[in-house]
Amino acid sequence: MSNRKPQYNVSATIINRWSPRSMSGESIMDDELMSLFEAARWAPSSYNGQPWRFIYVKRDTPEWHTFFDLLVEFNKSWCKNAAALVLIISKNDFVHSGEPSRTHSFDTGAAWQNLALQGTMNGLVVHGMSGFDYEKAKQVLNIPDGYTVEAMCAVGKPGSKKSIDEELKERSNRKPVEEFVSEGTFKE
Repeated sequence: MSNRKPQYNVSATIINRWSPRSMSGESIMDDELMSLFEAARWAPSSYNGQPWRFIYVKRDTPEWHTFFDLLVEFNKSWCKNAAALVLIISKNDFVHSGEPSRTHSFDTGAAWQNLALQGTMNGLVVHGMSGFDYEKAKQVLNIPDGYTVEAMCAVGKPGSKKSIDEELKERSNRKPVEEFVSEGTFKE
């Protein structure tokens, strides 16, 4: 991904992390998948509450279609080659006090980012998505009240270089830092 140029000095792992949709269809080992969850485990969270929860399924298992059927048609078209699908959930309340956590989604986002970065370092594709049925996910996966379904991701080994190169050409540029950072007060 040599065409990605940061404005300021940051880790190559961050610059090279992206979410292609091209996956090879190869299986991944349990240890490869658990490595991603281990990375998520070490994310920071308010009061160390660790509100994130992950439910996963690997392709070629009986549960695959339960997850796959939650996806919108466009995501089905490329997720069919994923090795695993992962639902990302957060617990709305602190375990230690039972009080609502204002940062449960934020904290779970940090865990998701750790997972995605670890996937990049492991040579895997990790593609987050919102294109699925959130309510149906809660129902069919028995997610109780008090938890928020945040997102889903597909995990797999990279697909054909040609497909990835085409996606890379279509990818939009990043906003300059000055567009989303201001000093002292909010600026649009």
